[in-house]
Amino acid sequence: MTSERECPGIDLEKYRDYLRLLARMEMDPRLRAKLDPSDLVQQTLLKAHQAMGQFQYRTEAEVAAWLRKILVHALIDAVRQFGTAGRDMNLERSLEESASRLEAWLGAEHSSPSERAERNELLLRLAGALDQLPVDQRTAVERKHLRGESLEVIALAMDRSITAVAGLLRRGIDRLQALLAEGEG
Repeated sequence: MTSERECPGIDLEKYRDYLRLLARMEMDPRLRAKLDPSDLVQQTLLKAHQAMGQFQYRTEAEVAAWLRKILVHALIDAVRQFGTAGRDMNLERSLEESASRLEAWLGAEHSSPSERAERNELLLRLAGALDQLPVDQRTAVERKHLRGESLEVIALAMDRSITAVAGLLRRGIDRLQALLAEGEG
């Protein structure tokens, strides 16, 4: 999300899938049992809408960073509200690392503003496409490519064999490629 293009107005809705992806990646499973990532994203977008008049921005990258900070605070509030332990101390750093891995998955750093704008658009499309995958495929792809977990760790966490996880990854990546190709046409 490093577009240098000027942002005349913020379309918060286009960040919904991106924020939901980050929320899914960072929510403690104990918290997820009490609060859906979509609810957390809704709270984030509501807070952003309410604070929009005070936010000064020049680029889409600044908008994305601002929304991630609001999401972090919403996650911390949820952790406090529901009394789940841990993760809130390093939540902001962890969320930024997840966002960086997501951006890195799309390719190397680009230098021109137009390439950055294209990558920003692809990042938002990727988040939307991930949201359309079946849950098991999405979980496997997110854990492997966005968290960097090994097949063994993913298999253990998902209570599946390594072969089954590899199949989920293969089908998930194939479906992602198809969804992203559809979006180009």
